Amino acid sequence: MAGRCVIIGAGDLTVSEIPLHEGDFIIAADGGFGYCRYLEIEPDMIMGDFDSIDERNLESIMEMRALHPEKVKVLPAQKDDTDMLAAIKEGLQRGFTEFVIYGGQGGRLSHTMANIQCLAYLKEKGAKGYLMDGNGMILVARNETVSFKKNLEGFLSLFSLGEKAEGVTIRNMKYLLDKAVVTNDFPVGVSNEFIGKESSITVESGMLLIMIDWN
Repeated sequence: MAGRCVIIGAGDLTVSEIPLHEGDFIIAADGGFGYCRYLEIEPDMIMGDFDSIDERNLESIMEMRALHPEKVKVLPAQKDDTDMLAAIKEGLQRGFTEFVIYGGQGGRLSHTMANIQCLAYLKEKGAKGYLMDGNGMILVARNETVSFKKNLEGFLSLFSLGEKAEGVTIRNMKYLLDKAVVTNDFPVGVSNEFIGKESSITVESGMLLIMIDWN
């Protein structure tokens, strides 16, 4: 399906605007609805158990539910999926293969870790996801090459999401690797730097967590 699934969660929002493209499907996950109102974004769907939303915004959601019940999905408070994972599953069911997530970091560390696991879940489903904030981006690579444009500035760190990631190659960055093995018990990939060249990271077998901090 053309377009992206843009999910706005209830974590910290460190951007003043969210760039949207024609064809994007916007989901406000729980307290992310408050951010949508603040940024004057009209979501295509609102979903969650609404445990992290204030009374004023909850009233607005219930009013919308009365007028457009198809746009509001109330989830049970006790459930296996987080609100973010439920939103991701909704997007997958609608045929989206690219997910851009805002408000998915900050707050409780456990929520950030859960959203990182959501990126791995997307990758296992054949989709790709990005956790975005004003300071950087988090993504996952699995048995693939990820390329970066030459105008990027900042730092990049990578970690193995499994016991090990094999055949890890880093090209055209400050620190290089060639078919290395990255394990989950030694932080060998922290604080690499972009150097003004088109660069890439390859992992031949396994899954890498890639964290980028913009300058």
